[in-house]
Amino acid sequence: MSNKTEAEFDDVDPRILGAVIAAPDVDAWFQREVLPLEAALMQYLQHNWRNKSDIADFRQDIYIQVYEAALQKLPDSTKGFLFITARNLLNRRMRREQIVPIEAVADLEALETAADAPGPDRVVIARDELRRLQAAVDRLPDRCRESFLLQHVEGLSRQEIAARMGVSEDTVKTQLQIASRALTNILFSEPPDLSRTT
Repeated sequence: MSNKTEAEFDDVDPRILGAVIAAPDVDAWFQREVLPLEAALMQYLQHNWRNKSDIADFRQDIYIQVYEAALQKLPDSTKGFLFITARNLLNRRMRREQIVPIEAVADLEALETAADAPGPDRVVIARDELRRLQAAVDRLPDRCRESFLLQHVEGLSRQEIAARMGVSEDTVKTQLQIASRALTNILFSEPPDLSRTT
């Protein structure tokens, strides 16, 4: 096996050789192709994440991941790579916080989902279940609905809910119990059997 000199590889793309791309080249690519997509990225993040204070941090995390990946290989589709990175970051964060905003699930179809996405039958079933849940939550009394969403969507404690709503913790506890019973009745009660005679 002969040893080749660096000059013999001048006409070969360094990515093919597994070499790392020079940082100045990645800097230029990032400014030319990634930064112009910032407005669309911010809109996507704002639409898919409830806590707006996290969005600037998400943007930076996404930029870091995209930049570090580009140091190894520039993506074929910058926009696709940027939004897939954003979607994956949001999904990881949702799993870590065990929060699944209904809006985020509904909007995932806007992006082309990866191959690991569930089949169409599971997507339809999940959407139907979310619609049923949303309809059931919408039927709750206003204060019960607010307490329920603050606890189960935003992850607040009873004490935090009481402070935000300006009521006692006992009131919050009662509202959550009413909401829980009402949702159970709405979602899991079987329709009456009309063939029964009394």
